[in-house]
Formats: sequence, structure tokens, C-alpha cells
Amino acid sequence: MTIQAWKAAGQTFTYKGHRIFYRSEGKGPDLIILHGFPTASWDWWKMWPQLTQQFTVHAPDFLGFGYSDKPKSYAYSMVDQASLLEALANHLNIQQAHLLCHDYGNSVGQELLARALSKESGALGFKILSCCFLNGGLFPESHHPRLIQKVLASPVGPYLHTFITKQSLERNFKAIFGPQTPPTDQEIDEFWALIMEQQGKRVIPKLLGYLRERREQRSRWVGALEQTKVPLGMINGPEDPISGRHLAEAFRACRPDAYYQLLEGIGHYPQTEAPEAVSEAFSEFHRSLG
Repeated sequence: MTIQAWKAAGQTFTYKGHRIFYRSEGKGPDLIILHGFPTASWDWWKMWPQLTQQFTVHAPDFLGFGYSDKPKSYAYSMVDQASLLEALANHLNIQQAHLLCHDYGNSVGQELLARALSKESGALGFKILSCCFLNGGLFPESHHPRLIQKVLASPVGPYLHTFITKQSLERNFKAIFGPQTPPTDQEIDEFWALIMEQQGKRVIPKLLGYLRERREQRSRWVGALEQTKVPLGMINGPEDPISGRHLAEAFRACRPDAYYQLLEGIGHYPQTEAPEAVSEAFSEFHRSLG
């Protein structure tokens, strides 16, 4: 599916005065799927037919990503993105939902789990039925960001966004995908087009504040993993140098009771590299829930 077809099938709602793009489709229990950095909900398109046969699937673009608005002067944070998801759930009258998270979306999912644990009345506007993670920085000490991410997240980052090119994106993506499952030229073109929508390159340094936020929120977010009673799962591409096998092992040590599946030979984007294998593992996770 092209990004144009994906957009044409979507809708928008308003969050803090900004348009947020999302797709909703399917039948069955509600499933909210959360994309990673620096891409968008289109990441899930290869799994969409399988997911929508089992679930009513809701796939938003976070603020600053994809077809959602990308305000230049905005205090981007994953805590705020979690509030965006609560607003979307309220907009769609979702009372309870499963979560499937990747990369940046992993931390947003952790914030939602932390809110669900809170003793404050109404701390989370919907009930989380389960949460399954793909590759992503659940533990800051087990997350190895690329050099370009570190540089762009530094104080000089806002002055360097003009040096982000499609060629640099391709080089970095090929380094984090599995050796036998690299992104195609067309996928690179479409990933790049999503980043460049509404001049999105300008906000990348601001979005990269998530690297700092993960360190600052470690106690809250790792604590949520340790304490939650929500059924958890991990589907991981171990060839990923950012959050591959080492991340999966840290997760297994933290939650040995959780569902766990390694997809050998796969890298940082399992849903793009091996959509059938991820779909089957995700179905197996849900069968294990009974």
C-alpha cells in the first residue's frame, strides 16, 4: 500500500489545536498500534490485513510525525503523546484496548502502563487489556542510539537538521535492518516522504528529546514494566544494533513471565521486515491470553 492510499483511508481529530491523523478499521476487540521514530503509522501497513481480521485497529500518527501536524514551536514529549492517545481513545469512545508498540511507541506504551498503575482516580481513561512490544528502548541502559541521533539530540541539533537527507536516512536504516531484509528503494522513498511532510525535518531535533526523557523517566517507566498486572509480550528482531537481542534479554530478565519471541535474522523494524512472522507471533501471544 502506498502512503497516498494509506492517507486517503485515514481521518483526523484535533488535539491541543493540532490535527492528528489516524486510521481505524477492522472488527473485534480494540487494538491501538504505536509507531516508532522517525516514521509513522504507515509502518504497519504490511500487517494491516491480518490485524484487522482479528481486531478493530486504531493507528495514529504521533504529533510531529507522518500526516499529523508538526508545529515548529512545541514542547514535544512522550508523556504528551500518551495524553494524545487518551484523547484519541475518548474521541473514539474506546473503553478498553490492547496495545502493540514499536520503538518510540514503546515508551509511550510504558507511560500508559504507568498511568494505569496510578492510584489516582481516573488516571487512565481506558483499560489496557494487554501490551506487546517490538524493538525499542524500554531500558535506557540497553538502548544504543545511532551517532546521528545523539548529535541531533544535542544542543547543536537544531542547526543541523538541514544535513538530514534521504541518503543519510537510507544509510542509517540499512544499518539497523536485518542483513537479509533491507528496506527497498520504494520503502526508503516513502519513509522519507512521510518525514518531509509539512517540512517535518525541522522538528526532528525536538522529537529526539525522547532520548533524554527516557533517562529522566526511567524509574517510572521501568517500574511500570516491573509492577503492571497487564499481560506483556515481546517480539524482537535480534539483529538490531539499537535495541535487538540485548534489549530482549533485559526484558526477559525483568519479566520472565511475559510472552517472548525472537525473530532470528530480523532487525529494528520487524513489522516491515517480517510482517507474517510478527503477525503469527502476535496471534500466538493473544492465544496465550486465552
